[in-house]
Amino acid sequence: MITDIADDRLDARARWDFMGTDPAAAQSMGMDGRAFYGNVSFCHDRRQSPLPARQKDGRPGLRPDIKVQGRGKTMSGEAYDPGADGAKTVFADEMSYGDYLKLDRLLEQQQPLSDAHDEMLFVIQHQTSELWMKLAIHELAAAREELRKDRTAQVFKMLARVSRIFEQLNSAWDVLRTMTPADYTRFREALGPSSGMQSWQYRMIEYVLGNRNVNMLKPHEHVPEIHRMLSDELARPSFYDEVLRLLFSTVDGSTAALPTPSLDTPRQAVPEVQARWKIVYENTDEYWTLYELGEKLVDLEDYFRRWRFNHVTTVERVIGSKRGTGGTSGVPYLRRMLDVELFPELWHLRGDL
Repeated sequence: MITDIADDRLDARARWDFMGTDPAAAQSMGMDGRAFYGNVSFCHDRRQSPLPARQKDGRPGLRPDIKVQGRGKTMSGEAYDPGADGAKTVFADEMSYGDYLKLDRLLEQQQPLSDAHDEMLFVIQHQTSELWMKLAIHELAAAREELRKDRTAQVFKMLARVSRIFEQLNSAWDVLRTMTPADYTRFREALGPSSGMQSWQYRMIEYVLGNRNVNMLKPHEHVPEIHRMLSDELARPSFYDEVLRLLFSTVDGSTAALPTPSLDTPRQAVPEVQARWKIVYENTDEYWTLYELGEKLVDLEDYFRRWRFNHVTTVERVIGSKRGTGGTSGVPYLRRMLDVELFPELWHLRGDL
């Protein structure tokens, strides 16, 4: 029996016990007594004694009859050829991985404006964040459409995905924080007045969720198409407005008492809305779908708040009390954003339960 182990931290004994003692089981899995996992091969003769105890450093012990082969090598010592197993390796007339993802164009977009080593990190950090935001907008727009059709199961999946997107965005700050103040100052002037505050996709996410401030349209006036998209979003009910429509129609049986949506102003907590959410949270069995929807929204805002907080701490760590490149007050401006609530009633009702 031959078993390749993908990581030397894996328990060789477990692999041997599973495969080495029952060749018939291996053959029934289509392995013909041979299974590939990656890095090294262990050759085991079933007639020999079991594997010895682990070594002093905790790694699996090896007997003399177990031969270790080099990475990617076969028994004959030849390099593994995936084409021999049927993998396609010629793409002169076929679509390849790079073709599908348009990697040639994508990877040409990282163009630092200075010779500072860390500017590449800065560029990639923000470009990848914008890609994740594009996906978040895609999911939120679809979730709003599904909610209008009262298809909450589909909405739950999409909201869960958006939460995971913001978890991914949060992790990205850990990479950027490896850049020190000295690193950043080497290329900060090359940024000019550009700033993350000018991210139209971030603004769109806030607008879709319901945090709407028309003053944030101004940085986009120089790009009419983007300005129009953001303005159009302000003219339609937000995702949270659609949630409230479902809330009132379910709890009240109609939307007659539903407050008029505030399309172009920051959201404030509304007592009538909080009262309906309180009914849901006090009668979860009766309103389980709404209860689950409310908690999905809390999950999403929880991740969103963490993203904002990590933004603040990263900026403070890198530039301290300096003003932002876009002219904002920097850290004080970002701290002010921490007080913004996307779904205020869902947070406030917790003190009333």
